[in-house]
Amino acid sequence: MARSARREPKKNPSSRRITVRIETIGSGGDGVARVGGDLFYTPLTAPGDLVTIDAAGDRGRLFEIVEKSPLRADPPCRHFGQCGGCALQHLSRDEELRWKRAQVERALHRAGVETEVRSAVAVPAASRRRATFAARRAGNNLLLGFNERRSSRVVSIEDCAVLAPAFAARLEGLKEIATLIPASEFDLAATLCDNGLDLNATDRKLSARAVLQAPGLAAAMRAGGAERLSVNGEIALALAEPTVSFDGVLVHPPPGAFLQASREGETALLDLVRTAVSGARKIVDLFSGCGTFALPLARKASVAAADSDGQAIDALKRAAAAAQRSGLQMNLLRAETRDLFERPLSAKDLKSYDAVIFDPPRAGAAAQAEEIAKSGVPVVAGVSCNPATFARDASLLVAGGYRLIEVTPVDQFVYSPHVELVGVFAKR
Repeated sequence: MARSARREPKKNPSSRRITVRIETIGSGGDGVARVGGDLFYTPLTAPGDLVTIDAAGDRGRLFEIVEKSPLRADPPCRHFGQCGGCALQHLSRDEELRWKRAQVERALHRAGVETEVRSAVAVPAASRRRATFAARRAGNNLLLGFNERRSSRVVSIEDCAVLAPAFAARLEGLKEIATLIPASEFDLAATLCDNGLDLNATDRKLSARAVLQAPGLAAAMRAGGAERLSVNGEIALALAEPTVSFDGVLVHPPPGAFLQASREGETALLDLVRTAVSGARKIVDLFSGCGTFALPLARKASVAAADSDGQAIDALKRAAAAAQRSGLQMNLLRAETRDLFERPLSAKDLKSYDAVIFDPPRAGAAAQAEEIAKSGVPVVAGVSCNPATFARDASLLVAGGYRLIEVTPVDQFVYSPHVELVGVFAKR
């Protein structure tokens, strides 16, 4: 019999040990078994597995795999099962992609929206360019890694199967930098930019001034390939401005700026959006961030961009101006800081555009979707990392006279239950 890769858990006195067949994977990445009318959610299990679990409430803890499902795969990371950063490394890649497509189909069906959901675009596993690490001091040692699943305990990692190779190669240097940050516990967000790491430490008791005074900080950053270190969004030390390229347009993102999780995922999303709005001469990009879509599209169309992050909008403006000064072909690009949740662009504001792009946070953009639905914009491209809120917003557009032509999942969150997608709408 095959044992779980995890350390055998202590049995909860209130739990019962049962053997069950896993039927499917739930939205959080846990295997789901049905016993009578009860559902049990058990991490690290695959559809078709026959497993013995310790069940308490609706949760199961894997004790033993009795029969392995053919949908299982050997996890590529030695930390998997203890580290909570990944949930699906034990699934075959084909099954993971199939499941993520099904998640999108299910969300749309629940919202009453029917359309073609294309096969998921696969992104290489080792491609993530941003991650948020948990840092905790244990005596004289610093643990830097990710939390255990459903736990505040930190699993220290020396390598990671989902980080881009150039990012993974900097883990040791990243830990040296983290060791110099004078806090007992904090989060450290790291983004691999084109010229090095951009770091932001988060802890309410920590200040940029205190970090700047750490002896040897600049040397550790140089050795670790870090260009900038911020604390709660305030720059503590910058050796150079971090730089990213959006289809050839160079951008200096502010501390904590949103970027797509991987360059490969970003390229796939841009290709889908570019195809959707091809032929449009006036485009509005809502929730634009630093210009992931706005800057490349401004090469062939005039673009208006809006986002609530004023620093991101300033970075977008500076990038557009610098590109024009360098002789790069750029059409008119206007950008404004605007809270699209509180002040969505109205149907009247939108009527002069040929295409709308909206890429909101996980909460979606219901208020903005209602205004788009009332507009006459011919084409809408929706980008989302949450199928449920995308489906809700899609239903608003459909009720307003749009047809959802197709949806394409993009699996840039490999081994995670999260899925990105692009949906294309046309006015009827």
